[in-house]
Amino acid sequence: MEKKSTSRRDFVRKSLVAAAGISIIPRHVMGGTNFIPPSDQLTKAVIGVGGMGQGHLDYEGTRLLAICDADANHLSSTLQKVGSGVKGYRDFREVLQRPDVDIVHIATPPHWHGLMSIMAAEAGKDVWCEKPMTRTIGEGKKVVEAMQQHGKMFRLNTWFRFKDNFYGMGTPVKKLKKVVDSGALGWPLKVTISGVTGFNWKFYWVGKENLAPQPVPAELDYNMWLGPAPEKPYHPHRVHGTFRGYWDYDGGGLGDMGQHYIDPVQYFLGKDNTSPIKVEVDAPEQHYDAIGTWRRITYTYADGCQIILDGENRDKDAAYIEGPNGKIYNGFKSTIPNIEGLINSIPDPEEQITVFSESVKTRQKFALNEENGHRSATVVNMGIIALRLGRTLEFDPVKQEFINDEEANRLIDQPMRSSWAY
Repeated sequence: MEKKSTSRRDFVRKSLVAAAGISIIPRHVMGGTNFIPPSDQLTKAVIGVGGMGQGHLDYEGTRLLAICDADANHLSSTLQKVGSGVKGYRDFREVLQRPDVDIVHIATPPHWHGLMSIMAAEAGKDVWCEKPMTRTIGEGKKVVEAMQQHGKMFRLNTWFRFKDNFYGMGTPVKKLKKVVDSGALGWPLKVTISGVTGFNWKFYWVGKENLAPQPVPAELDYNMWLGPAPEKPYHPHRVHGTFRGYWDYDGGGLGDMGQHYIDPVQYFLGKDNTSPIKVEVDAPEQHYDAIGTWRRITYTYADGCQIILDGENRDKDAAYIEGPNGKIYNGFKSTIPNIEGLINSIPDPEEQITVFSESVKTRQKFALNEENGHRSATVVNMGIIALRLGRTLEFDPVKQEFINDEEANRLIDQPMRSSWAY
């Protein structure tokens, strides 16, 4: 298969040249920098219209102008679903060149999230990105830099810190935060995330070893699907839903669900601006390519707070949150007397923007943005790196690098295929 030679930098240069010759002027230019009239309906494009991407087609009433997928079957079936007025693309770079698109939704496998977010910001787009935010810590740092450099709004697509009941808790995260902030549980706190406390780690997302190469199906642009990931022979288990079982693209059950589960913990522990200082793993030795399972991953913060990921549900009586003075269990059961009365006596947390279109129109950060999203993604990626290496790692939250471990630090910024190198 012929490889695409256009680099990221070539794309940016050509996009600017192309845009200069197009008569369609982005609406924010008409009213000044980043201005969109409040009455205007925002427009969007969705990149990746497989299983996850389908959910993005109707988000928030924005007008869909374009969809993109490396799989022609995904593209054609979705075009039939959305009807006329929506254009399909096989190359996302063509989508980014459209000046009439306000928001780009990224619903690809995670190995694309960082690079596409950066390129979208460079092209003047706001970004709505699937979880996990990035596959590596280094990509997350670059996304933060890009959004800030270009003044773009970013939303991560996990919503439990501000919306809906939080899995096994059966209650919104706001209640948990109010209890934590009250000091009734004491400090430091230990949070256990397991099947016992209501959180399934989905260990069916494991890879297969020694896959025999197979012909690439005619409908799939496999070179584009791989993008920045290392070139590996095609096998159907490496793509689409089962890609989660391979280090090149995701992090198994931890990568798939980790940010859903951990991001609210970062929030109610008040850790949005920092990271754990240590991660410990208890797991079988991992394959270099195919992801396996794990028994336990333990994160420790500088103040002694811990997050325990119990993959084998070892602690049968585990509380979800445990402190020196009290506990909260699955189903929001608690040892704190009259916990609902306590909650009602405490002011609500500070209001945040929880509708992305409002963030785009006002140019004020979304509740879960590139900064706090990067911090919760970092917790996930710290665990993935420790799991791959099979050892305890110490981390500097300020420098965002591992301490005295060159091998671990090499996994912070993993090499990309040359045509996509940043």
